[in-house]
Amino acid sequence: MSEKKVIPIGPYHPLQEEPELFKLYCEGEIVKDVKWETGYNHRGIEKLSESKSFDQSFFLVERICGICSTSHPFAFANAMEEIACVEVPDRAKYIRSIIGELERIHSHLLWVGLAGHFLGYDTVFMWAWKYREPVLDLFEMISGNRNSYAMFKIGGVRRDIENAKIPKIREVLAFLKKKVDLLTGAVMDDPVIHARTKGVGVITKEDIMEYCAVGPTARASGVDIDVRRDDPHAAYPLVDWKVITAQGGDVFAKAEVRLLEMYESIKIIEQCLNGLGKVKEGDIEVVVKNIPAGIGTGRYEAPRGEVFHFVKTIGTNSPARHKIRAPSYVNIATFKKSCVGQTISDAAISLAAVDPCYCCTERMAAVYDYATGEKVLNGVEIIEKSKRKSDEIRRNS
Repeated sequence: MSEKKVIPIGPYHPLQEEPELFKLYCEGEIVKDVKWETGYNHRGIEKLSESKSFDQSFFLVERICGICSTSHPFAFANAMEEIACVEVPDRAKYIRSIIGELERIHSHLLWVGLAGHFLGYDTVFMWAWKYREPVLDLFEMISGNRNSYAMFKIGGVRRDIENAKIPKIREVLAFLKKKVDLLTGAVMDDPVIHARTKGVGVITKEDIMEYCAVGPTARASGVDIDVRRDDPHAAYPLVDWKVITAQGGDVFAKAEVRLLEMYESIKIIEQCLNGLGKVKEGDIEVVVKNIPAGIGTGRYEAPRGEVFHFVKTIGTNSPARHKIRAPSYVNIATFKKSCVGQTISDAAISLAAVDPCYCCTERMAAVYDYATGEKVLNGVEIIEKSKRKSDEIRRNS
């Protein structure tokens, strides 16, 4: 057997918007094994939340991911409202779902553009990002921000969507339908895209179950899961829509799922706008003054998959424990299945197909001896060891 060569992707690479190191062990052009190193981007969000008030934590968790910045506040709000036993007004439910689905559209358009770029199809890249701009303009009109919208709070939302703004939102949705048709046609009918994506980076239904993958990554392999339907909240049980799945499990199937999901998002938003017209303007929150001691869990279907927040409260004004799991935490691990056996040229798009976000996966942990169960290193010691290693690298460079 020929000697395996190591080809790195990262920690700084044009494919990756954030630092993460993937080592491809190759024989010739074929990837035989994959290993990766994490920890370049740990920010201590969970620990920081324990020093913030509940209201401040909404602004903190928005910054876990800049692309899906409303998904974490959505899940956090669901967890806190479970503890406080709060039912938010219907108008707030509609607004929450509108924001969530607009974000899904802009995130999927961003992914489609990047996928086109990675394949060398820059026309798709330029189209998708151009058509994403009106969505960001809507966010600015509604919240004042193109990212990190600061819309969520315990008991409802911070800002109303006035009925006078509804025609403008409908106008943009009508524009998006035509452009999504164009993009879908480009992807579904182009033989070059088919050649570069069909049969590439396949993840089977069994692999999805083994790795507990979520979101479009799972649905592209025929796994029919979606938190919006399976754990009803906000306006999702009040409107008609369907979960999109595909069977191929390859890069093409993941693109298909995301493109078709945008149609469903538009349908959901249109129905939520109808709902806004039937309820009183300004009725957007239930005032919550105190949070009792308790435990709450909140989930939301982010563009990449299920976001999960666990919150423990003890009667103070801050979380006693705030545990967060983002979808990339489980989805990135499937790269070992999708990449091994592929050519080097297909490795980048196989990784990009899960739409990875690295900063939201990072964790600080304690290290235990597997045989004895004794703690070897705690968090502080891990940091000190990391600093010593960094100093050693600098001295030797």
